[in-house]
Amino acid sequence: MKTMYFRENTPRIETERLILRKFTDTDIDDMLPLYSDAETNRFLPWFPIKTREGIREYLYKSIYPQYEKKTAYSYAVAAKPDDRVIGYIHINGIGESNDIGYALRKEFRHKGIMTEGCAAVIEHLRGVGFPFLTATHDVNNPDSGEVMKRLGMSYCYSYRELWQPKNIPVTFRMYQIDLGGAEGMYTEYQKKYPWFVEDI
Repeated sequence: MKTMYFRENTPRIETERLILRKFTDTDIDDMLPLYSDAETNRFLPWFPIKTREGIREYLYKSIYPQYEKKTAYSYAVAAKPDDRVIGYIHINGIGESNDIGYALRKEFRHKGIMTEGCAAVIEHLRGVGFPFLTATHDVNNPDSGEVMKRLGMSYCYSYRELWQPKNIPVTFRMYQIDLGGAEGMYTEYQKKYPWFVEDI
């Protein structure tokens, strides 16, 4: 894959309905309904965080260290006009899988909000030289896959992983979008995990 030479950390992006920006301590109360909800976190790699103190610890241990890097994209998804956090968008594995991940509070789903936010991030990344993006979703969470399709991503293959820290076997579907520099399909998941072809 192509080497990326840009350096930026979570630049602010605005859309018609959203503000995409860095998280701050003032977001803790708004983050709690998102990170504590069992339904929302069912298909995410971590367990629900049930307290304000737990959210604060997560900010300082997991999110704020991202903002100290030369290159990172760890977005709070905030709704206009009050700038209150309702979700997040992260790019993980920068320079490797370039995997986009996202979550949204359940009362805001099925309104095109996550598609709007992710599309804005993708267009920004296209402009700064990202060659491609991947995304994965649990086969039991097809709504997430529908977002990927609306973003113009294409299904590539499925693979099975023993997901940590939940320690459960999960079949993931992997999607990819070429942003102008992909050198074929990202195959590292195929190499690392048992994989198979699905009819979807």
